[in-house]
Amino acid sequence: MLRRRLNRLFGRDERKVDSRTIYVGHRPCPATEALIPPKFCDNRIVSSKYTVWNFLPKNLFEQFRRIANFYFLIIFLVQVIVDTPTSPVTSGLPLFFVITVTAIKQGYEDWLRHKADNEVNKYLVTVLEDGRRACKESEKIKVGDVVEVVEDETFPCDLILLQSSREDETCFVTTASLDGESNHKTHYTVPDTERNLESLSATIECEQPQPDLYKFVGRMHIYRNNQEPAVRSLGPENLLLKGATLKNTQKIYGVAVYSGMETKMALNYQGKSQKRSAVEKSINAFLLVYLCILVSKALVCTTLKYVWQSRPGQDEPWYNQKTQKEKDTNLYLKMFTDFLSFMVLFNFIIPVSMYVTVEMQKFLGSFFISWDKDFFDPEIQEGALVNTSDLNEELGQVEYVFTDKTGTLTQNNMEFIECCIDGFQYKQANIYGYQMAQCAGGTTEKEELFLRALCLCHTVQVKEATETVHPADIRGFIASSPDEVALVKGAMKYGFKFLGTESKNMRVMNRNNDVETYELLHVLNFDPVRRRMSVLVRTKSGDIMLFCKGADSSIFPRVRQDEVDRIRMHVERNATEGYRTLCVAYKLLSSEEYDQADTGLREAKLALQDREEKLMAVYNQVETGMSLIGATAVEDRLQEEAAETMEALQGAGMKVWVLTGDKMETAKSTCYACRLFQRSTELLELTVRTLVDPGRKREERLQELSRSWVKSKPISAFSVPPRSWSSANQDYGFIIDGATLSLVLNSSPDSNSSCYKSLFLQICQNCTTVLCCRMAPLQKAQIVKMVKTSKGSPITLSIGDGANDVSMILEAHVGIGIKGREGRQAVRNSDYAIPKLKHLKKLLLGHGHLYYVRIAHLVQYFFYKNLCFILPQFLYQFFCGYSQQPLYDAAYLTMYNICFTSMPILANSLLEQHICIEVLMDNAALYRDVAKNAMLRWGPFLYWTLLGVYQGLLFFFGVRFLFSNPALQDNGQVFGNWSFGTIVFTVLVFTVTLKLAMDTRHWTWINHFVIWGSLAFYMFFSFFWGGIICGLSIAALRKHHRAVGLRAHPV
Repeated sequence: MLRRRLNRLFGRDERKVDSRTIYVGHRPCPATEALIPPKFCDNRIVSSKYTVWNFLPKNLFEQFRRIANFYFLIIFLVQVIVDTPTSPVTSGLPLFFVITVTAIKQGYEDWLRHKADNEVNKYLVTVLEDGRRACKESEKIKVGDVVEVVEDETFPCDLILLQSSREDETCFVTTASLDGESNHKTHYTVPDTERNLESLSATIECEQPQPDLYKFVGRMHIYRNNQEPAVRSLGPENLLLKGATLKNTQKIYGVAVYSGMETKMALNYQGKSQKRSAVEKSINAFLLVYLCILVSKALVCTTLKYVWQSRPGQDEPWYNQKTQKEKDTNLYLKMFTDFLSFMVLFNFIIPVSMYVTVEMQKFLGSFFISWDKDFFDPEIQEGALVNTSDLNEELGQVEYVFTDKTGTLTQNNMEFIECCIDGFQYKQANIYGYQMAQCAGGTTEKEELFLRALCLCHTVQVKEATETVHPADIRGFIASSPDEVALVKGAMKYGFKFLGTESKNMRVMNRNNDVETYELLHVLNFDPVRRRMSVLVRTKSGDIMLFCKGADSSIFPRVRQDEVDRIRMHVERNATEGYRTLCVAYKLLSSEEYDQADTGLREAKLALQDREEKLMAVYNQVETGMSLIGATAVEDRLQEEAAETMEALQGAGMKVWVLTGDKMETAKSTCYACRLFQRSTELLELTVRTLVDPGRKREERLQELSRSWVKSKPISAFSVPPRSWSSANQDYGFIIDGATLSLVLNSSPDSNSSCYKSLFLQICQNCTTVLCCRMAPLQKAQIVKMVKTSKGSPITLSIGDGANDVSMILEAHVGIGIKGREGRQAVRNSDYAIPKLKHLKKLLLGHGHLYYVRIAHLVQYFFYKNLCFILPQFLYQFFCGYSQQPLYDAAYLTMYNICFTSMPILANSLLEQHICIEVLMDNAALYRDVAKNAMLRWGPFLYWTLLGVYQGLLFFFGVRFLFSNPALQDNGQVFGNWSFGTIVFTVLVFTVTLKLAMDTRHWTWINHFVIWGSLAFYMFFSFFWGGIICGLSIAALRKHHRAVGLRAHPV
């Protein structure tokens, strides 16, 4: 102990730097080492962003990071500091409205997060303290506490399983809220722990918190009187994660190792990167144009003002003499001040309220997806889910769709179809495999060995019986993968039944109804790198056997070649028919081989550093020299309306790429079934098989194939939209595997392969469908990123249902999660979630199309109506000596965008349907009309700008023409500049509102209410406000008359 402490103190034990020591139950270790309570964070979960004290400064800081808000803040400060023609209220009030609405929205969302945090933190849990069961709030749990959890409760923190109510010392959990896996997972208690936890004296040494849900490395030192401490390895199978739920187990006890924000759940809930839509980028580009127009107007007016004042008598007329202070002011400073004043006068051309309207449109519009009854799935009793409302319009701009295969195109509902044993085929038509084997020429020994392998090589558990009935009739299976359940049920059809595991003993009932017992020695778990799993068991006779199952590419190199030849044909045929195939092998181990493997496994499991690498080395050493028994075929049926959905997406002009980890033949068959590949489609294959050429490197062969394909296609095809070699006469499809993709994406710089990536992208973009098979999750994200960052920056969409799809979902512009059988991690990390693949058609062709059209019209309309609003103000300066005299009253300047014209366009942007949604779904080609940001290009922008200029000129000069023949009011006064400005403003409000009414094609009572209601409100306000102004003016005039001693005449 002392030496270990000295090593840690002087840094000589580098491996212990990244570990922590936990005292179970906070009990001191033996007297040789004093208890030094370590400090860890508490168990509070904090997902909120603000507190009461920092909300105001932090929220204001974040809001003023937006360019538009900061710009209007500067304008407001200029109005406060400099003598400007308009009141600071005209800019301050809209800015205050925008900031307040946004702050309320964000504050409400954060309040909901605080509320959710309190529900978790205040939840009562049971903790063992000094031998007594005590209830305390979840946030008060400390690392080292022994916690009790009962069935159907969630774990309050990350726990090491110490004790279970099950006889086999296991428990079952579901982690759907964590890693997306909805199936039950089996966890094991630490071996040799005390049954009486009050007397347990132990320490846990484990790694520091890290977010990988599938990785945990630690060891437990168990102290007993006058004995050396027993050391037990700890791995992911011993760790119960916060957020997971206890199932099929009455009660467990565990010790807290990670708490609060250090739990794996909290570490995995970090914020996602902010995605920006193409519409937002267009808005920023248009804002720059209007900012240039604003600066140009201010410069023109400033220049003309001083040109006009340079004329004799214009600078200082008799009625407006300058003060001495004005005469002493520096000319350039005065010019700069005038420039700022003109900037303030014309600043309303930049629509700050547009940001609020856009945010409200996105937020309220997202509810239409959640409320759509067509998205409701009666099977799971759920509908669509919107996690991000900022990307609604991107649904109408998708050019590339990247989809997973298993669980997305297919149902992930496995059914055992057939098997091949020693080269002989066994179908389900006859459930008595033995009789079929006799007819087919198979041997009973190999058959029974194969079926025993299916019953033993898995991690399936049997549900506990709730009634006293025969177990085979009522018990179900619990597994982390539906494949394993399908294989166990397949073995049942051929006479072998798996009865469960009790105290490390696996029980199997054979065809003769005899129960066979096997001692489970080790489980070599499945991982995506090995692509196989194995078990080591001991028979009653003492023989030690290894059973292994996995992908053909993983099993074939580890068995004899003559055995492979008998099975390969069946595997390839089943894969071509679209079935998922697994190969099964076995090995008989001698006592020496087992002892060596057992020692290696135990040592590797006790390692704190590089445990996975050491385990992998032992696995690879044991899983060699095996004998191949046979192979299985499991069917994964297509999702409902999968073919129709893919056909509609292609008809809408989208390129569909299938990214899967399955073998090429299975994935190719699925593509044909989904109509992504047609029988007439010419397939271009770039796989390891096509790169085989004796005497030549793969890189050279890859470059030769790529160049030959590009040269063989017609050059003119590149200029024909959409970019594709495919024509009415010929379609092209492209197939690539993960190994070849590694050559393409990770080519070495010293080889002549710098053009691989561009050639590969060129080929893919000119094919209607691309199939990427044998893909790792990271490669999926690399593919999406490569297309996303290619020339033209096409809009990408990724859709998947499993944890392995999260990387590409986060990488794409729009991520769609499917609420499938593989859990909810894809759903949690997605922007939108739908129950079934078929719902993607309406989401894109219906909702996406309408969302884009609505927000595009909203943006263009806002710029148009603000240009109409401010252009008469600019023209008015030519008739008032560039004196910065406002044309409109301050109240009208303030309320134009807030009250008079905001609600009609908001209602229109939520409810407008220029084409019925049923028509949009029936005619997928209509999606192409709005593709590639068609409504927010410079052409439509120029049209709306010219329309605003034309109508602004018409408003100003039309009213000026009316005023060309002076007329007196009934009180004998002439119409003044406020009358002129009010008439221009009235014509403006009515014109832009009626323009919107004319553009509306789908009328509802809400549209009628807001359009006609806005006009009525303006008229009411004008009469009310005009009466106040008139009354104040008359009162001021009378006061002036009395002051000079004149009799006030009635007016």
